[in-house]
Amino acid sequence: MVRLVERIKEFDGVLHLYQHDSEVCGCTMSFTVYLPPQAAQNEVPVLWWLSGLTCTDENFRVKAGAQRYAAELGMALVIPDTSPRGMQVPDDAAYYLGQGAGFYVNATQSPWSHHFRMYDYITQELPAILAGLQLPLSDRQSIAGHSMGGHGALIVALNNPGRFRSVSAFAPICHPTRSTWGKQIFQVYLGEDQAAWQRYDACCLIQQGAAALPVLVDQGTADEFYPQELLTEELVAVCRARDLPADIRLQPGYDHSFHFVATFIGEHLRWHHQRLR
Repeated sequence: MVRLVERIKEFDGVLHLYQHDSEVCGCTMSFTVYLPPQAAQNEVPVLWWLSGLTCTDENFRVKAGAQRYAAELGMALVIPDTSPRGMQVPDDAAYYLGQGAGFYVNATQSPWSHHFRMYDYITQELPAILAGLQLPLSDRQSIAGHSMGGHGALIVALNNPGRFRSVSAFAPICHPTRSTWGKQIFQVYLGEDQAAWQRYDACCLIQQGAAALPVLVDQGTADEFYPQELLTEELVAVCRARDLPADIRLQPGYDHSFHFVATFIGEHLRWHHQRLR
C-alpha cells in the first residue's frame, strides 16, 4: 500500500511525499513527486532524479532549488530514496556502503542481496507504483543525478534504450570498475566476477555499444573526488570514440556539494525540457 505522508504547496505546484512497502527491497521505502501547476490541467513530462551517497529523497528537494524551475517549465520531478532502510536492513560503518549507499545495483552477495536491489526498484517497481497512483505524468521522461546518483542515472538510461529522452549528471562516478571506490563497493555487493560489474558501469556500457542518447555532465574542478575516483576523462574518451552526443563540462572552482548542484540545476532542467518537448 502506498501512503501519502505529506502534501506541500510549492511554486503553485504540489510536493507529494510518499511511503510504501517495497517487495523488491523488502522494507519501507520513501519517494517524492513534485507536480508543477500545469499538472492540474494536463499530463506533464517527468525528470527522474537519483541522489548520491548518504542522501535520502529529502536532500534534493530541500537543497537544490529544482522545484522553482520545474514549475516554470511544467515538469514533474520524481525523487526516490538512495537505498533500502530499516532495522532489518544490513548496514556498514563506511558512508559508501550500506544504508544510504545502494549504488543502483542489484546486489548478489549475502547479506546485501535480499534488500539491496535498487536497480530493479528504480526501473521496475517504482514506475509501476507511479502508474498505479494515476498521477498526470506523461511517458516523455528523462533522468538525472548527482555523484552516486549520476552513476545511477547514466547506467539506467544506457541499459534501457528508448525509455528516456535524455540523461544528465553532476559529478557522476563514470567508470566504477576502474576506480578504487567502485571496486570496493562492487566486490561487496556483486562478488568477485568483474564481468558482472560491467552492467553497472557507464563507460563499459558505452564501449559495448549502448544506444546513443543526449548526455550532459557537469564536473567541478575543485571536487575532492575528481579526478581519482570519478574518472570523468574516461567518460569523455569513450563518448568521443563512439561519437556520442555528450556535452561533458568542467566547471572551474566548484566542489562536490549541493552548492554546485544548485548553481547549475536550472540549466539541466531547461536542457532536459528542450528534449522532452
